[in-house]
Amino acid sequence: MSNLEVVYDDVALVLRGISLGVAPGQIVALLGANGAGKTTLLRAITGLLDVHDGEITKGAVALDGAVISGRSPAALVRLGIGQVMEGRRIFAELTVEENLRLGGHTNRRKISEGLARTFDLFPVLAQRRKGTAGYLSGGEQQMLAMGRALMSAPRYLLLDEPSLGLAPKLVEQIRDLIVRINESGTAVLLVEQNATMALSIASHGYVMETGKIVLDKPSAELLADEDIREFYLGSHTTSFREVKHYQRRKRWLS
Repeated sequence: MSNLEVVYDDVALVLRGISLGVAPGQIVALLGANGAGKTTLLRAITGLLDVHDGEITKGAVALDGAVISGRSPAALVRLGIGQVMEGRRIFAELTVEENLRLGGHTNRRKISEGLARTFDLFPVLAQRRKGTAGYLSGGEQQMLAMGRALMSAPRYLLLDEPSLGLAPKLVEQIRDLIVRINESGTAVLLVEQNATMALSIASHGYVMETGKIVLDKPSAELLADEDIREFYLGSHTTSFREVKHYQRRKRWLS
């Protein structure tokens, strides 16, 4: 993504000159609070802005050096980009296997191969392959959403808040699965509010606020950054006076 700007309804400027890169085989974390523009960024990559009356007004998204802005979502999947949306978005009335087969609709000749690979990565889905997806637990539904995206054999996987609403033990499972997916050769752009989890497995991280990238560093440096530790890694203040003090201490706001 290079100098990307996105506007909704011809009025609301949501992304303000975003530049961000993901190298082949890399895990990159994108951190930010609700409303920062993270989901809009993913929509810009995967061609889903039209559905929400949004458009790219400046800049471009490129893959392997070729501009892909404006291509259809199906075309982008065929090029090797997969996405797991926030909230899982599974087809609750279909079976687990039917959900997975739908994920492979652009790669129909290799559906059997995709199912075998997915069931190896997510054994619980193999056990429930004929079960109705809506009866899965929250963690299992997240695994199903990830497995469905992997059915197209993407080279790049975009994950939007995969740990949202999950218990700590399940968050650890999802983190380990992301690592396994990456080790198999798939690059990952991980959008997360759980900064500790995201930075523990990413090699590089970006911090987004109000539609702009405010920090861009290797993950180890972000983990050591005092402001990141205070605002994103769970350090808490003890008084209203300290809250006001911390707000002034955000270096990227100065």
